[in-house]
Amino acid sequence: MRKKSALSKRLLSGILVLAGIFAVFLIIRSAFFSSTGEAQEVVDEFYGYEQEGDFANSWGLFHSSMKKKFSKGNYIQDRAHVFMNHFGVETFSYTIGELEELKDWKMSKTGPSLKNVYKVPVTQTYKGKYGNFDLEQEVFVTEEKGKWRILWDYNQ
Repeated sequence: MRKKSALSKRLLSGILVLAGIFAVFLIIRSAFFSSTGEAQEVVDEFYGYEQEGDFANSWGLFHSSMKKKFSKGNYIQDRAHVFMNHFGVETFSYTIGELEELKDWKMSKTGPSLKNVYKVPVTQTYKGKYGNFDLEQEVFVTEEKGKWRILWDYNQ
């Protein structure tokens, strides 16, 4: 009977160790995928607003560094003027590519270094009076004050 009890204890401790390892794996996995999921969601939300011509709300999803580049009013006016008026389109479709995690990134050569940034390729497809064309842009996403925010690359 003692051999059975010792075997049962070892088996139980082995199961507990495996369960602990599995739990740690799930925690790490959910932390990573929740970050990438939230980052991808804000990109989708941003381009959804842009697609609807709701440039006020898309501007609201910018990182504070982006908001310093242009005022809300100028952004709304410029985006509507360039994309809707010049291109002669009412809307566009878009696709979001695979996220790539960057440990360290700068929006511009003189800008602050940002940690935990995701690079996201976005393709906007326009059908307008000048024909059909795609606009491809790498968009960057990072957390600021607990919320995911959009950045563009100004490095030259």
